[in-house]
Order: sequence, then structure tokens, then C-alpha cells
Amino acid sequence: GRLEAVIQQMGYHPQYLDSFLKTQHYLMHMDGPLPFDCRHYIAIMAAARHQCRYLVNLHMLQFLRAGGDPQWLRGLDFIPPKLRNLNEINKILAHRPWLITKEHIEKLLKISDWTWSLAELVHAVVLLAHCHALASFVFGCGCEQDEGLGARGSLKSLSPVNQCFCEATAGNGCSQELLRISRKRSLDSCMELDSLPERMQRIHVETESREEMKLWQQDREEAEHHSDPSAGLSLLTDTDREVTGATSLACYMQDPDFGYQDFARRDEDQTQVFRVQDYSWEDHGFSLVNRLYSDIGHLLDEKFRMVDGLQSSAMAKRQGCEPSVFKRGIWNYIHCMFGIRYDDYDYAEVNQLLERMLKVYIKTVTCYPEKTNSEMFDRFWKQFKHSEKVHVNLLILEARMQAELLYALQAITQYMI
Repeated sequence: GRLEAVIQQMGYHPQYLDSFLKTQHYLMHMDGPLPFDCRHYIAIMAAARHQCRYLVNLHMLQFLRAGGDPQWLRGLDFIPPKLRNLNEINKILAHRPWLITKEHIEKLLKISDWTWSLAELVHAVVLLAHCHALASFVFGCGCEQDEGLGARGSLKSLSPVNQCFCEATAGNGCSQELLRISRKRSLDSCMELDSLPERMQRIHVETESREEMKLWQQDREEAEHHSDPSAGLSLLTDTDREVTGATSLACYMQDPDFGYQDFARRDEDQTQVFRVQDYSWEDHGFSLVNRLYSDIGHLLDEKFRMVDGLQSSAMAKRQGCEPSVFKRGIWNYIHCMFGIRYDDYDYAEVNQLLERMLKVYIKTVTCYPEKTNSEMFDRFWKQFKHSEKVHVNLLILEARMQAELLYALQAITQYMI
């Protein structure tokens, strides 16, 4: 149940690591609507959707430590129907969250013999979104390896690292030595990002009339050109290595062929663009989740704010660069892939800020992280410092999690109304 690889990577940004571990500890180990063994089993179900052996193995251990029935680890056919009924919402949230409706919520809340309470369902939804997004980070930073044994080969071991989720929380004290080393590592220098200032400067002279639908159309055309999501990656890395653990993890999911589909290809009669002006985390999602699952809203909000406030020293000091503009471009691009629109944002900025190869990487890690491998992290963005690469992966983690939460919480709100 160790977290060496994830802690080492997030350790480049110690403030974020602290916030992440507090949230993780609260979700898994503090008082809440769901039993502790069920929490870890839900995490297994969520991680299995992306074939993330690293997280599945970790939560299998934690599940058994929490007193879980070993028979459940044989697969979905051996768990209570109440948990099995969560499979549909798990599948949709992981791959096409825009398909979540109030009918999905109603079905879970009104099955006579296996009814979920509203509080239990909110806890489960947060767990699912958290683990889906964490799987993106695990693959994006190359933490996923055979049998989940640890970090990427190029990482040096940090000491001490023998910490599980519950041992490494702020409540029990994150290792000060780990944080000290992490702060030192975050200052390590790699190649400079020379071209970013010029690209950001060009934003201000571009025509502002282009809409985000052009971005969706571009992604759609690229997807049609590369029918296999991994095809575009061949430009950057070998794709010979098969995803490990796919067969052994199949018992934890149903409908394994269900995956991400470009939002631009949706049936427009059934799915509309999600407008943040109509339903946002700040104005709607935060209060709902905090009311039904006490205090989790504050922890999630702190984490969202923390990743937005992170400063990459090299990026922040470059003349003519506004890190906030770059970060917002990544955040809004990720939300755009899930059909979430900001009316006050000019989506022409995305194409100016993000090179095509960077967009391919972000889309892969966000939408089908299991297609990623550890070499991609090293071979992408040669001009980025390592800490900046991790920062981008943290943005992917949080933007994806918030997108899933927005759709799920909106559906819950509509059900309640």
C-alpha cells in the first residue's frame, strides 16, 4: 500500500502534496457516509476503468486492511448488488461524463432493496472522480509499472518513502525530510522554455472572433485522421508495449469497450454544451457536496485553488509571460474536451499556447491515460523543467476531477429539484 512514486512526483510541489494527502486521508480514513472497505473497493472499480494496476493493487491491500471480504476481490460478480449497481455511473464518469443524467441518480436512490442514500452517493461520486483523475496523474508521470512496484526508473529514491496514504497525511505529519528534499528538487534546473513567451505574446494580436467549436472541430478532424488514439503518439514514443494488467483487471469492470468519445461527435439532440455560467463549482457544486458530505467541499476547494496558485519559478520569471494565462489555457482545453464552456474565454488562445504535440499528450493523459507510458513523460516537452511537467500533470488531475464532479453534481441537483 505504498505511495512512493506519487509522493515523489507531487513532492516537487510540497504545498499541493500536503493538500492532496489531506483530501485523500479524509476520503479514505475519516468519518463519512460509506464503510471503509467499500471506499477502497470503489477506488478499485474506478482505477480498473483505466487499467491502472498501481492504484488497484494499492487499494486491494487497503481494502483487506479495512476488514474487507477477500471474496470481493474475485470481481464484480462477488460483491453486493448495491456496489455493483455503481458500475454504470463509474463507467460514464470515467469516459463520457456529459452523459450523466438525473435518471442515473434516481435509479441508484430508488432501488428498493439496495438503495443508496444521497450522502453515500455523493461520497461515492467524489471517490470515483478522485481515482479516475489520480489514474491520469499516475500514467502521466510514469508511476504505473508492472505490479505497481514504484516510481519511474529515472527517479532517484527519496527517503523516507515507506508511507501509505494514511501514514503520509498532514494529520499524521508529512515527512519534513521528504518536503525538504522535494523543495530542493523543485529548484533543479533542466532545459528552458524559450518559445513560450513569444507564443503567449501573440495571443494579444490574434483575432478574438474564433469560438471554441473550432477547437472541437480540430480535435475531431485529428481523431478521424488517427482513428486509434495511440496513433498520434507514435510520433513521440514506441507503442509496442502492451498495457499491463488489462486481463487481470477485467473482473472489476463491465462493458470494457466503453471509452472516451470526442465530445464534438456527440448526438447534439441529446447532449448540450455545459455552460459554467449556469452551473459552476464555486456557486453550486461546492455548497451541494459540502452539505451532503461534511467538510469535503472545503478540502476539494483548497486543492483546486492550490493547483491554480502553484508557481513554476522559471515560467513566472520569464519576461512577457503570465503563468496564469498558460495554466488557464490547459485547464479550459481539458474542460473543452468534456464539453464544458466558459463564455468569457477566447478559445483561440488554446491553439496559440499549446503546441500540437503538447495537446496530444494532454488529451491522452486526460481521456485515455492507459495509452500513456513512462517514456512519454521524458520525451515530451524537452524545454520544460521536470517540476513544470509535474505541474501540468497536476492541472490535468484537478481539471479532470472538477469536470466529472460538475456533471455528477449537476445531475444530483436536478434530481433533488
